[in-house]
Amino acid sequence: MPNRHLLRTVFMQTLYEWDFYKKDSKRIDDFIKQNMQEFVKSQDGVEFVKEKIEGVIKEIENIDKVIEQAAPDWPLDQIAMVDRNVLRLGVYELLFAEDIPPKVAINEAIELGKSFGGKSSGKFINGVLGGIYKNMPQEKQNNK
Repeated sequence: MPNRHLLRTVFMQTLYEWDFYKKDSKRIDDFIKQNMQEFVKSQDGVEFVKEKIEGVIKEIENIDKVIEQAAPDWPLDQIAMVDRNVLRLGVYELLFAEDIPPKVAINEAIELGKSFGGKSSGKFINGVLGGIYKNMPQEKQNNK
């Protein structure tokens, strides 16, 4: 199975396409398949990506509210699309993915932001996710 960082690249790219195409969930499987071929060169790990995408879509309203509260000066529609979807990935892993330690979720999101976003994306993502992390209950911070 490919490493999780590479699979998160597919995850982020698929979220980006989903967002770009007006949150068209009917095309998710096609997006995942295409991105797996482009970035991973196989379908190994596709279940990891599908599970995460389905989780984000299920929790999108909650995730977007958390982002809006953590970055009140940045309305969601004014955040660059790459940054917005990296944040969605990060918030999902931080708050809803029991198998991902919070600091891993934050670090992975920062790295994706640096790789695919603008020159200040990493700092912006770090600030937003770091603020969310600091406001999490202590037991949840240490639970993973």
